[in-house]
Amino acid sequence: MNFNSTKMLLAGMAMSVAPLMTTTAGETLDRVMETKTLVGATADGYPPVAFTDENNQLTGFDVEVAREIAKRLGAEFKPVTPSWEAQVAGNWAGRWDIAVGSMTPTTARAEVLDFPAVYYYTPAILVAHKDNTSFEKASDLDGKVVGACAACSYEDYLRHKLVMDVEGVPAFEYEVTPGRIQTYESDGMAFDDLRLGDGVRVDAVLSNVPTATAAIENNMPFRMVGEPLVYEPLAVAVDKGDAEFSAKITEIVDAMRADGTLKALSEKWFGVDLTSAN
Repeated sequence: MNFNSTKMLLAGMAMSVAPLMTTTAGETLDRVMETKTLVGATADGYPPVAFTDENNQLTGFDVEVAREIAKRLGAEFKPVTPSWEAQVAGNWAGRWDIAVGSMTPTTARAEVLDFPAVYYYTPAILVAHKDNTSFEKASDLDGKVVGACAACSYEDYLRHKLVMDVEGVPAFEYEVTPGRIQTYESDGMAFDDLRLGDGVRVDAVLSNVPTATAAIENNMPFRMVGEPLVYEPLAVAVDKGDAEFSAKITEIVDAMRADGTLKALSEKWFGVDLTSAN
């Protein structure tokens, strides 16, 4: 599959989401300004988005975006890697200030989180073991075992329950109905099972094109199946309750898009600009 060709299909998607505010307390912004530290939740094991490098340092597109946000706040970025379930559950109680973890702003998540800025867009695709020759399109996996990250939009898609809280998202259909959905803490763990062999533990994994491309380029025995199933806007998330902090994050991400910083980071890590829907 040609990764660059997918960018053209993103046209028409919304560039931002409207944050749902509950108070204007300013507690998170005050804490960040006082401590000069932005504690940011992200993931690990998702190259090139977020992963631990050969120097045992967390790096990747999401990490550099978060670090730049911290810099523009006049703060130092401190990454943490809580479980995905903890990130999307909201009610963080100050354990971290922000999540820059390629989170899709779904309607359900908007009940407990605010999404002040979309910062890039990515297509999701099924990945099979390269030894498999029978899967040519998504529906060929009907009734099969398909893996996905737990509590993420890919699991929602496989369960036919995905509703995104963004205007202008291209229409999508549920093109696969697995017989069983195997969930994992991360895409990396799902890929570990997939590389054991065709159908050994799973028949395919639903992931995103950048992560799948990176895995294949790193000699994982995989291939992508068919065309992308859904195109996701991915947003910075913050806990509900601080309208001032949300507004500041919106301002910073808008500036990063306007001055080319987001584009440069996307091209560095993905080889293509995925930061605009146009």
